[in-house]
Amino acid sequence: MSFIALRDQNLMRRVNRWHAPRWIRLWMICATRGGDGWLWYAMGMVILLFGGGQRFPAMGAGALASGAGIALFLRIKKATGRRRPSAFEPHCWATLLPPDQFSFPSGHTITAFAVAVSLSRFYPELACGLLFCALSVAASRVLLGMHFLSDVLAGAAIGTVLACGAVEVMRVL
Repeated sequence: MSFIALRDQNLMRRVNRWHAPRWIRLWMICATRGGDGWLWYAMGMVILLFGGGQRFPAMGAGALASGAGIALFLRIKKATGRRRPSAFEPHCWATLLPPDQFSFPSGHTITAFAVAVSLSRFYPELACGLLFCALSVAASRVLLGMHFLSDVLAGAAIGTVLACGAVEVMRVL
């Protein structure tokens, strides 16, 4: 763990001191705000309106995976108690406040991958766009100083596993 923590700290210092170009700043803020839920709610509405015969199982899988992800990350965060990067060093340009005090794992990333992977399994033609959105949310959490890289990688893995499980559950039902 100390090997990972050391690498996370080094990357965090570099990211927190980087004066990113304006377009990256804007992209990251939009991605993280979309990851607050608005992006996934909008995608859900589009799927419900235009998703065809698979819309209900797809929405069920996305809801199941993201709901399980939220319950899981709340427990893991309390159990690990890992402090956020902002507790170690201030960010040079991002002024967003974290939603809670704990860092591991990234809840935004869990939810992003849970929804994106779930919907991608039902609508493979949307996979590139959905995964781009999920990756943008994940990157934003690191570049805005909200999470360490390992928080985001763990969140992506957890969200993906939950999505695959939820898709299988919905296909059985």
